[in-house]
Amino acid sequence: MIRRAASIHGLYAETIPGQKRYACAVTDSSDLYDLTEWREHGGYQGSVLIFYDLQTGAVYQPLEKKRDVICGRPVFADRAFFFLRADDQAHTVTLYRYLPETEPEVITVLPMAEVDLYNLRLIGEHVHIVSENRRFVCYWPERMSFEKDSHETAVLITEDKVYLEAWVEEGWDEERHCASDDYRYYHKTVVRDSDGRVLKEENGALFQTPEGDWWIL
Repeated sequence: MIRRAASIHGLYAETIPGQKRYACAVTDSSDLYDLTEWREHGGYQGSVLIFYDLQTGAVYQPLEKKRDVICGRPVFADRAFFFLRADDQAHTVTLYRYLPETEPEVITVLPMAEVDLYNLRLIGEHVHIVSENRRFVCYWPERMSFEKDSHETAVLITEDKVYLEAWVEEGWDEERHCASDDYRYYHKTVVRDSDGRVLKEENGALFQTPEGDWWIL
């Protein structure tokens, strides 16, 4: 059986980890960082989030589309959705808390000049605003910053520890530029403290269930 949402947008929607009732789509594929490039081309058309209730078919749009405003993908934490919205005219990045059928709530507003838009996003377990390149930075609710390996990606912060997932590639034949018979690709979990010191490493990828539990698989 094929069901249809209350309104059809033709967008690519994804379920949001930590729950299984709602899926979400962004009306444009641009990332927050793309605002810096759009400035050189006359500005950005704007993007919005569309939430789909997979039980009832209802469709929700938390905020109206606005020029030079771009939305980041939401996360689910503490029984609500959270998302970032960067406004290039106001020079701000705003964190919203949202539940369908309610008005979005402003949680905090950060001056755009004080954050790095590159890889700016939200991570769990409770919501944190972070960005990362070779350096990991957490902007909210606490501030921390440290150097990390380029293969590492922060996934969650819990109990004053930062959990990062790192990909590992073994057995690559550099001369032939292909995988050898001993080739192996896998992920490991790296746990660092707020100063970036490695507390623990173990093989396994971090995975969040629809119920919100975190596993290392």
